[in-house]
Amino acid sequence: MEKVFEKTKGLTKNRMFYCPGCTHGVAHRLWAEAVEEAGYRERAVGICPVGCSVFAYYYFNNDCIGAAHGRAPAVATGVKRVSPEKLVYTYQGDGDLAAIGTAEMIHAATRGENITIVFINNTIYGMTGGQMAPTTLPGERTTTTQTGRDTSKAGFPIRVCELLQSVTGVAYLERTSLDSPKGAIKTKAAFKKAIETQMRGLGFSLVEVLSTCPTNWGLAPAKAQQWLRENMIPYFPPGVFVDKLTPVLNAEKDAKKEK
Repeated sequence: MEKVFEKTKGLTKNRMFYCPGCTHGVAHRLWAEAVEEAGYRERAVGICPVGCSVFAYYYFNNDCIGAAHGRAPAVATGVKRVSPEKLVYTYQGDGDLAAIGTAEMIHAATRGENITIVFINNTIYGMTGGQMAPTTLPGERTTTTQTGRDTSKAGFPIRVCELLQSVTGVAYLERTSLDSPKGAIKTKAAFKKAIETQMRGLGFSLVEVLSTCPTNWGLAPAKAQQWLRENMIPYFPPGVFVDKLTPVLNAEKDAKKEK
């Protein structure tokens, strides 16, 4: 019988611990497929920090290193500088990347470090009990904002892509959403472009993935995806913010045509 589908070799056989409906597992699958299909699985090194992604090294079938909370970009920088032939990536949530790790992220970007960050944004601290995160939406209820995020006291959510858009060292920057199959397809395509950006030595790349947290949002999985579409996407619109890869690819195509 002809085999038409099989599990990616980019993932291990370990059972994932993520809650039902959580899109961390979907993001894992898409990233693992992108790495394998690009041919870099055996050259990949993942940096897994604190948060729901802390056990990502159980699931990604490549070398991984644990990092302190927020410090994954610094660890990734060291690995990439020592082993520039490796595909070096971090897998981080909003509480990790956009709170304690903000300085690490911005300075890695401004230096143009040739690493890739997979940034999972679900607007909440998932593992520690559902507290307000840097990306929690105005009016959104969490365990520490029972009446909703009050922007007069807690400020406004950080838009990471918009924040990094003006940084010169950024080579590829895109925001996608896992609210639908179409969104998943776009996310995988963005992962592939980020990987190619890094392996061509163009600089810092980050893909922000809008994701769900049904448990801490207090919603069923289908309702959580609807909530993402209706609330997160208007505030965090998907799209490409920086793309230094496409002009390079176009120039190569033009050069081939001239030959």
